[in-house]
This record gives sequence, structure tokens and C-alpha cells, in this order.
Amino acid sequence: MRRKDREITDFDEIVAIMRKCDVCRLALNDGDFPYIVPLNFGLEVRGDRVFLYFHAAREGKKLDLIARDNRASFEMDCDHHFILYEDRMSCTMGYASVIGHGTIELLPEEEKYEALKILMRQYHAEDFAFDTKPMKVTTVMRMTVLNMVGKRRNNIH
Repeated sequence: MRRKDREITDFDEIVAIMRKCDVCRLALNDGDFPYIVPLNFGLEVRGDRVFLYFHAAREGKKLDLIARDNRASFEMDCDHHFILYEDRMSCTMGYASVIGHGTIELLPEEEKYEALKILMRQYHAEDFAFDTKPMKVTTVMRMTVLNMVGKRRNNIH
């Protein structure tokens, strides 16, 4: 990272940023160009390991790409705000972001329900009952995060 002054390496601080985000962008290998797709996600922390959960239909481009190469990069960001430097007549944006790499696996039927509960917790603090019928036509994926780093710009100077 070029701007070491903005780098975040503290695990708990990175996880706190991830909990604030509402979209995770996955970059998958599609030959000549990466394929990037924005997804809703769930976050699970087990000790010092991070797992991201995603859902999809039973078929589609992202599933085809994952079947060929289950390695992926991810990015998520939040805390966007405009920073104006009136004295120098310039501006920039403040943000917090996390990028990383991992491997994705498709979950078996018996693990889907708990994984979907994790995904829903990202958007709704309490557990709540949800219709399980659509699970039959839903693919649930888990990314094991292999590495990640955070970055933040929130200064006003």
C-alpha cells in the first residue's frame, strides 16, 4: 500500500469496518478481464478467521466462474464523506475500506440455513424467522478470507 498512513492492520478495526458495510464486491477470474459483481454478504468471525457468506440462484455466470477457479478478491467500503479544503480550493473523499483475497466454496444443503442467518444478521441485528422454501433454489457460498487489509481517510487536513 502506497499510503501507509491510511493503512489499517488491526484485525478488530478491520472487522468493525466490515460490519458497517452493506455491499461486498467480488472479483472473479474470467480470463482476459476480471468479473466484478456487487453482492449482499454475511460476516462471521471465528477467532482470527473471517468468513464471508453470499447467496445466488442455482446457476449463472458467477457460479460458472467459481466452479472454474474458486479464488476471488473482494472489496467493501463505507463512511463516505466529502472533504473540502477551502483554503487550498481542493477537495477529496473520506472513506473506510477493506480489500482481501480468499477461496469460495458452495455449501451443502444442511449448512444453508445457518449461513443465511449469518447473512441476514449483516442487515438486521436480531434473528427473525424467514421463509425457507426458496432455499431449494438458492446457492449459498462461503469465502474463507486468506488475507485482508483496511484503509481509511477521514482527516480534514
